[in-house]
Amino acid sequence: MTTTLPAPPRSAPALGLGLARSLLRLHRSALWCWLLLVVALAAAMLWAYGPGYGTAAADVQEQCRTDIEACHFPGGPWLSRYSATVALTTLVVSFLPLLVAAWAGAALVGRELENGTAHLAWTQSVSPARWLAAKLAVPALFVTVGAALLVPLHRLMWNGGGDLLWTDWFDAYGFRSNGPVALAYALCGLAVGVLAGLLTGRTLPALGVAVTVMFTITQLGDQYRPSMWPTVTVTGTRSLSLPDQALQLDRGVITDDGLRIGNNMACGDADGSAADLRSCLAHNDLADVWATFHPRSHFWPLQLAESGIVLAVAALAATAAFVLLHRRTAAAGAAV
Repeated sequence: MTTTLPAPPRSAPALGLGLARSLLRLHRSALWCWLLLVVALAAAMLWAYGPGYGTAAADVQEQCRTDIEACHFPGGPWLSRYSATVALTTLVVSFLPLLVAAWAGAALVGRELENGTAHLAWTQSVSPARWLAAKLAVPALFVTVGAALLVPLHRLMWNGGGDLLWTDWFDAYGFRSNGPVALAYALCGLAVGVLAGLLTGRTLPALGVAVTVMFTITQLGDQYRPSMWPTVTVTGTRSLSLPDQALQLDRGVITDDGLRIGNNMACGDADGSAADLRSCLAHNDLADVWATFHPRSHFWPLQLAESGIVLAVAALAATAAFVLLHRRTAAAGAAV
């Protein structure tokens, strides 16, 4: 009589590798699309940094040589291609979190719950918590690697554009594409998408909820970004001529009683000299003028502050996903 021994239990590392392999096999089409998107964006930004910028600058030089008045609004076919490439790549990189959230909510979790493949995995020696951990960890790795490539390339293109970009460091799309905040939003999109998929349990509703929530989060970030780091306030003639590329937030006057009145442009048209300013202040019965702004040097503090806030939101969303999954599976087990 032959005795069949039970197979030894799989170790945690082997089980984790098996989950990762099955996840990659199940979503290999999405992985290839992600890789192709990263490669296409990288190629476009490298072109804009190198030959694209060179040909666009040649267009501007040629037009300025033949028509001096047109230098204020230069054109040309290569300049148009360069501008379109910079604008498109910036738009795509800044909205990557929405794409990640849509995929995570609809395909990564929502479709598996709707089709029942998730419940099948839970019955094959894979706990729900380990299943969810793999759903977060493996995509997070690819998102991090992709963002780690795209963000430096975008900064290289952006900083190399110089006078052809006609934009500022605090431009919403450019800001979200030029620093670690891009990765923070992408990871937040992953966590929000997974949570949306667990909440709805269906593909299309999860897609809609994930995109809506991430769009709201990015818009809130754009709106409240200036308040995420202390501003600089100056008075007197310094308030009339702020540093180059400063993000001015408010400008106002100080009355003789010491009261500050914001959004007031009195004496704002003074020529910047102390004598002219004193004359204007005396004529309007004012004590001084002031302005509040963010200098260009606040780019990195604002990036790090916003990244920390967004990563905290991502951590809350991931924690909520684990808690929700635990309660649902515990309730289902109790019912059985």
